Amino acid sequence: MKKKKAKIKIPKTHGLCRVSVAPIRKKADDASEMISQLLYGELITILTKKNKSWIKVRCEWDNYEGWMDPKQLIGLTEDEFIEHTVNRAYPLEVAHPIMSGDISFPIVCASSLPQYDGMTFRVKGEKLVYSGQVITPGQVTMTPELLIKVARKYINAPYIWGGRSPFGIDCSGFTQAVFKIFGIKLPRDAYQQAEIGEMVDFVAASNVGDLAYFVNKEGRIHHVGIILEDNYIIHASGMVRIDKLDHFGIYHKGKRSYTHTLRFIKRVI
Repeated sequence: MKKKKAKIKIPKTHGLCRVSVAPIRKKADDASEMISQLLYGELITILTKKNKSWIKVRCEWDNYEGWMDPKQLIGLTEDEFIEHTVNRAYPLEVAHPIMSGDISFPIVCASSLPQYDGMTFRVKGEKLVYSGQVITPGQVTMTPELLIKVARKYINAPYIWGGRSPFGIDCSGFTQAVFKIFGIKLPRDAYQQAEIGEMVDFVAASNVGDLAYFVNKEGRIHHVGIILEDNYIIHASGMVRIDKLDHFGIYHKGKRSYTHTLRFIKRVI
């Protein structure tokens, strides 16, 4: 009898987030600080493993690194990873279900739908249905007005350090998520985002959609927001909110004081 040839195992060197929102932690511990999140459909590269409970990952969208639970991922080979970067659409709904057979669960704004055809998408060959509104970069003309319409969907989202979802988000997670929906990659943290784009000299010279950056007492960039019309800004501080902006910084009407000191403005669109 001929012996059956053993199947060659192709290593799973990458992964795709299979849950609505997955925490990325600073250390391999459930009690460790959450430094970011993965949204459904986002991709990672596996850097190292620590027993069966933790893997260190690099996020494909922004190259951010941290630890997560591998059970929240679908393993991908190198070829599958590349396949899932093609023809991605990004949901506009704050929360809307995806369906596969009799299984249904909600995903949030700025998740990733690989190979989306207008109603369905595929993950490792499995066909799933998403009937909510999406933006597919390249098929929609991005305008500052449309960018702000998307940003306003996050109004009143609570501030959570490391958050990237409408149910908990930080300042740079907010700007990153809004721009991601249009296929524009921003780094994860405010100080990293501040390194890209063209400098705008004055608040009066800013356009809708420009990014304003703010410094702490030590002079380090620690906050970012998106400029609106008439010298207003939308940003995540306590919650996603709209405040007045001038050359000093952000003025909180309720507190009757400035809450953030302006450092500079950058234009990325």
